[in-house]
Amino acid sequence: MSKLDQILVLDPPSDLRFKGPFTDVVTTNLKLKNPSDRRVCFKVKTTAPRRYCVRPNSGVIEAGAAVNISVMLQPFDYDPNEKSKHKFMVQTIFAPSNVSDMDSLWKDAKPDDLMDSKLRCVFELPSENDKMNDVDATKAAPLMNSAKADATAASVPGGGGGALDEAETRKMVEKCKRLQSEILKLAEENQNLKEEGVRMRKMPRSDHMTSSNSTGLVARETSSASLPSLLVVIAAIFIGFFLGKFIL
Repeated sequence: MSKLDQILVLDPPSDLRFKGPFTDVVTTNLKLKNPSDRRVCFKVKTTAPRRYCVRPNSGVIEAGAAVNISVMLQPFDYDPNEKSKHKFMVQTIFAPSNVSDMDSLWKDAKPDDLMDSKLRCVFELPSENDKMNDVDATKAAPLMNSAKADATAASVPGGGGGALDEAETRKMVEKCKRLQSEILKLAEENQNLKEEGVRMRKMPRSDHMTSSNSTGLVARETSSASLPSLLVVIAAIFIGFFLGKFIL
């Protein structure tokens, strides 16, 4: 009895191509499609099992279904002068009605019931154009990141480091209100002192009282005169504190 032809359709059909550089894991995909109306068991083998990782390396494909196989080549020192002799084989068999033990199925399979396809491994180094594109992409990446960072910083007040959150804003408003209240109180006291000074000057008094009260009046007028300066200082502190919070 002649050997059965492969029932699965392989994509790619004959070559597994791996594109370098091979300093990291290189993955290529193999698609297995079952065009028949029967379930098919498959198994993937290689002549260099230590160099490759295959997921999945075996399984069952339902009728009319397909499965994608990831073939991962492990990093190695590539020699362009060395011709690759690595090969893969996809082995298949029609699945019985109930598959319970895959190992026993393959172990007890008759050679005439097995179907297989062979694929060779091809290693490719990137072309000069690909290298130039990779270099350009590497150079462009920091510029793109820098542009994104500048755009983000420009969208945040104070370069992104001095933005006030909601809690700090509320504290600022409360401090402003307290300072305004204190300024109003000081202004009211200043007005009261001025009115009292005017009344004292109009009242008849003896020389002793005049001397004594004059001294008190001078002190009060001096205090009254110093209050506007105090208000200016407080206002300046308030404005500087407020502006400093938003600038820094």
